[in-house]
Amino acid sequence: MPERRRIRSLPDSLRAPRTPADPAFWRSPVRGVRFTAVLGVILLAGLTLLFVTGLLSYAAYNPDLNRVNDKTPGKGWLGFYLFSWPTGPHWLYRLTQGLHVTVGIVLVPVLLAKLWSVVPRLFALPPARSVGHALERISLLLLVGGALFEFLTGLLNIQLDYLFPGSFYTLHFYGAWVFLAGFVTHVVLKTPQAVRVLRGGIPRGEPDILAAPDPLPATLSRRGALALVGAGSLLLLVTSAGRSFDGPLRRIALLTPRGGTDPGPGPNAFQINKTAAAVRIRPADTGERWRLTVRGPAGEFRFSRAELLAMEQHGAALPIACVEGWSTSDQRWRGVRLSDLAALAGYPDRPPGVFVESLQRGGSFRKAALRDNQVRDGRSLLALEVNGAPLSPDHGYPARIIVPAAPGVLNTKWVETLTFGEL
Repeated sequence: MPERRRIRSLPDSLRAPRTPADPAFWRSPVRGVRFTAVLGVILLAGLTLLFVTGLLSYAAYNPDLNRVNDKTPGKGWLGFYLFSWPTGPHWLYRLTQGLHVTVGIVLVPVLLAKLWSVVPRLFALPPARSVGHALERISLLLLVGGALFEFLTGLLNIQLDYLFPGSFYTLHFYGAWVFLAGFVTHVVLKTPQAVRVLRGGIPRGEPDILAAPDPLPATLSRRGALALVGAGSLLLLVTSAGRSFDGPLRRIALLTPRGGTDPGPGPNAFQINKTAAAVRIRPADTGERWRLTVRGPAGEFRFSRAELLAMEQHGAALPIACVEGWSTSDQRWRGVRLSDLAALAGYPDRPPGVFVESLQRGGSFRKAALRDNQVRDGRSLLALEVNGAPLSPDHGYPARIIVPAAPGVLNTKWVETLTFGEL
């Protein structure tokens, strides 16, 4: 009996160390089901928006049109929702992809705070107490793993750091569906509890399963923690969203490669993704010997830049919007309508799609296919000028494609060949 009293009086430093599976290991006074529920509601709205805009981004590439547009050829039934991407409103892709990337960046602090708030439950033992509990844990694994994977690959793509193996398009596409499986299951299982907690708090007599049983003294309230998360999201918004706007806002977009000032002065002073030098376009490739080849049932035709300029010219005010989330304001393009070139190729009435090939000899999307509705839109041009001046080499001189509402990579630069026909 005396010996047992001596063991109880041992100091904490001599006791066996606590493990993460021990609830007493986690001592933050901030954790609690209400704190987690608030973060969960924010993520429910934000992640739903991310998934929907991500699907729209994939559809905008028209992957079921031609294999060169499809970066996930093994998608099977996962492409069930694909539809013909429209050309209006002309800012559609700028909006959807801008939201996708900006909301994804802004949600990073919320996601990290949510994972921190529930981390004790990830170590809870036994791993599964029932079939329902096992299903919840599996959904949590898919949700946490899928979310971290999607956010990591997305952020790396925004920064143009391709550290992951394989294609970003393929990895991000399949990862999104894995994440969705966990997300939907988790929402179905947890939404009733979150709504109950947010409406009336924890029912009397029911324990707060996320609260620390032996919390440390509070240095920050739960409201203060939520405010801190919100401040982090606001900071990320301010330092990233400007890449979608011209002027002062772009200069404070410090966290994105397309932030800062627009490149160079003059009419061509708006953002680009790839320079002519980066894709090894030589001055000789775009000089006097350059010819545009147009093919169709009427035969094959070759036009110099001077001959294209002699054709009827049309204008369109359209932006450039990229998958990394950056975009420009509307630029004033001028050139030959794609529908007029289709008429020369043998389609005077209802032109079909067109297969576009660039002088660029390597890299993704040096070839791309456009749908018939894109060719028929009067704003779809083989552009020769922008903002009243000839295209610069980095903007696609001697000629480039510009199509309303299309992802930037489908607005092919340094065009060499247009083949009109069924794709």
